[in-house]
Amino acid sequence: MTKLKKSFGNNEVLKGVNLKIEAGSVLVIIGPSGSGKTTLLRCMNLLEQPTEGTLQLLHYTLDFTGNKKPDKQTVLDIRKNTGMVFQSYNLFPHRTVLENIMEGPVIVQKKRVAEAKARAQQLLAKVGLADKADAYPHQLSGGQQQRVGIARAVAMEPKLLLFDEPTSALDPELVGEVLKVMRELASEGMTMAVVTHEMKFAYEVADKVIFMDNGVVVEEGTPQQVLQNPTNERTKAFLSRIEEQ
Repeated sequence: MTKLKKSFGNNEVLKGVNLKIEAGSVLVIIGPSGSGKTTLLRCMNLLEQPTEGTLQLLHYTLDFTGNKKPDKQTVLDIRKNTGMVFQSYNLFPHRTVLENIMEGPVIVQKKRVAEAKARAQQLLAKVGLADKADAYPHQLSGGQQQRVGIARAVAMEPKLLLFDEPTSALDPELVGEVLKVMRELASEGMTMAVVTHEMKFAYEVADKVIFMDNGVVVEEGTPQQVLQNPTNERTKAFLSRIEEQ
């Protein structure tokens, strides 16, 4: 991202963000509510289209200057290659767990049903839910639903996996099971951008941490630099407040 901006009407949410994510690395984005973290994430897969600046992803270089917009096929290609795991699971309530995971590969990628089913079963085993294939989302705990959400995103074989506060809606005792799956994906070399308040996870798993405030990246560096030795006063104040909580 170069000088990336995003406005909603007169409200400028992103104010010229420069950011680079290396393939195979984990970026963790932290910051207070309203700092632009989720908007930044949604700009990466064009769920929100930036107002200005450039975005390079895969072999695409998109220029949004003058409110330019990419064509539909480009948007589709980028979405096919970026998976999103939402705060609120967003599973299809009328489909089984297995069908939820198969949906994207069959409908979007036109994979054969048998192939998609075998892959979905494999992914369910990976997230520890092999026995829940025929269950419906309402029969699962929040932690289980979120793990299905991760399996569904991974089923599309994305080049970049985006997580928008994936544990914030969960009871504290369910957070660990979701973070465990995310740790495994990181160790396998999945490129990930994660908005989270889980500082222990950020410290252990991130290659780079950025602290955002008021639409800009205030501080960035390794987890050791940003979380243990921040230089910016705003970062220090935020981290001490998190620690108190």
